[in-house]
Amino acid sequence: MRRFALLLLILLSCSQRRGGIIIAGSTSVQPFIEKIAEHFMEKYPEIKINVQSGGSTAGIQATFNRTCNIGMSSRDLKMDEQALQTVLIAVDGIAVIVHTENPITNLGLEQVRGIFSGKITNWKELGGNEDVIIPVTREEGSGTRASFEKMIMGEVAISDACLVQDSNGAVREIIATTPQGIGYISVGLVDNREQTVAINGVKPTLAHLVTGQYRFTRPFLLLFLEEPQGDAKKFLDFVLSEEGQNILKSDGLIPAREINVD
Repeated sequence: MRRFALLLLILLSCSQRRGGIIIAGSTSVQPFIEKIAEHFMEKYPEIKINVQSGGSTAGIQATFNRTCNIGMSSRDLKMDEQALQTVLIAVDGIAVIVHTENPITNLGLEQVRGIFSGKITNWKELGGNEDVIIPVTREEGSGTRASFEKMIMGEVAISDACLVQDSNGAVREIIATTPQGIGYISVGLVDNREQTVAINGVKPTLAHLVTGQYRFTRPFLLLFLEEPQGDAKKFLDFVLSEEGQNILKSDGLIPAREINVD
């Protein structure tokens, strides 16, 4: 029995030395962290990284519950969540997107609120085609939705009539295949399958995010229950390194090292 216990102890020790990191949370942050993780594991093949989604709130809870080593959030922490340590890795924007055939290229802030609150229901009311608007939103607990509600909707509630999706990718896919659709996703995830809409005349470009002209931005955070150590610290250092930050920048985000903190 003692020999078995000793063998088990040795196996556990070897497993810890081989290393492994579970990262969970925001579906907005997830694809960027997955890409960085691929580069990281090429450098450190002995450290395996498992990146899971679920939303910012789920990532925060997983960090508190120790079911992940690192959490991901695309929103600021609430008062009762601030016991966690946060590390800003980049800044992202919320882009309102429509189908590529939609003639609408600019909306006022009040018009966006009107669409997602259900007060504006036809594109003709906005100078577009005679078509019913199909607004697509994110689920409760999503960091993207929380940021959209805070920065764009304000005190106006999102209508229950909106189509609800559980990821940026799902929203993007619906808009790309639905001419009447309108949704919102991370600026860094926009591609040529959909088009962004300017809000009050300002497009959500990287240049406008950097200068602050486009003001609908939100933080991309990594979360820790305590001071990161070991493999988690090694991964965080890689994310904040020049190589890691350049990966985020190449994907349309503002890397943390370029943000003016004065």
